[in-house]
Amino acid sequence: MTTTIEVTKADRVRAAATRIRHHALTMGEVQGQGYIGQALGVADVLAAFYAKGDGELRLRPEDPEWDGRDRFLLSIGHYAIALYAALAEAGTIPLAEIDTYGSDDSRLPMSGMASYTPGMEISGGSLGHGLGVACGMGLGLRHRGNPARVFNLLSDGELDEGSTWEAAMACAHHGLTNVTAIVDVNGLQADGPTPGVLKTEPVTEKWRAFGWHAVRVDGNDVDALLVGLDEIRDHTTGPSVLICDTRTGRGVPFLETREKAHFMPVAEHEWSAAHDALDGVQR
Repeated sequence: MTTTIEVTKADRVRAAATRIRHHALTMGEVQGQGYIGQALGVADVLAAFYAKGDGELRLRPEDPEWDGRDRFLLSIGHYAIALYAALAEAGTIPLAEIDTYGSDDSRLPMSGMASYTPGMEISGGSLGHGLGVACGMGLGLRHRGNPARVFNLLSDGELDEGSTWEAAMACAHHGLTNVTAIVDVNGLQADGPTPGVLKTEPVTEKWRAFGWHAVRVDGNDVDALLVGLDEIRDHTTGPSVLICDTRTGRGVPFLETREKAHFMPVAEHEWSAAHDALDGVQR
C-alpha cells in the first residue's frame, strides 16, 4: 500500500527557508565572518517572500528590472547576506555566484548596494532611510497607476531612528495601501539588547497609533507568517506592517545561544557543524 503525503505551501516555504540558511552559511564560510545570526533568524520571513512559486512577491527572476515587479527594500544593509541567499533561492542570482560573496569584483558585497546586485532595490546601511524611500516609491507607483507593491524590511533597532517614524506618518497620511513594512524584532543591536539601548515596546501599538494596520507574528513560524501576509493582503485602507519576532541564529542551536551575536563569531570548524544542524544531523 502506497501512502501519499500532501506537501503544502507552508512545507515548501519551510524547505526554502532551510535552503536560504544553507546559502547564508556557505557565504559566511567564504569570508569566515558575516551577519550570520540575523540571516538565520530572518530566513523564514524571506522564504515567505522569495520561495520560488510560493513567495509573496510578484517578480520575474530572469528580469529583476521588470517594471511590474513588487519592490523589496532592504534598508538594513548589513542583512545583505540574508537577501543574497533569498535571491539565490528565487533564481535572480545564480546559486554558484554565492561563492564570490565579499570578494573583489563580486556582485555580492558585504553590505547591500543597488548598483552591484540584481534584485537589490536600494543601497542600505545607515539605518532609518528605507521607509522614506518606500514612501516615495509607493507614491510614484500610485501616480503612475502601477499596481506593484513596496515592501521594506527593517530591524527593531531601526525603530530608534526618528526618520523611520516621520516616514511612517507620511505613509499613513497619503494612505499608501501599496506599502508594507516588515520589522525583524530579534531584540539585539550592536550595543546590546534592544530594551537596554532604547526601549521600543509596545511596538504594535506604536505603529497603530501612527495609522498603520499592524500584524504581529512569530517570524520563525511559517504558518503564522503566511496567515499574517494573507491578512495584510486583504487590508485596503492604508499601509500595513508585519512585525516578526525572530531568534538570532535560528536553526543552529549552538549559535542560537551564542553571546555577542550581533556580529557573530564562528570558528572555522563550526561551519560544517552548522550545516549539519540545519539538516538534523547529530554530532
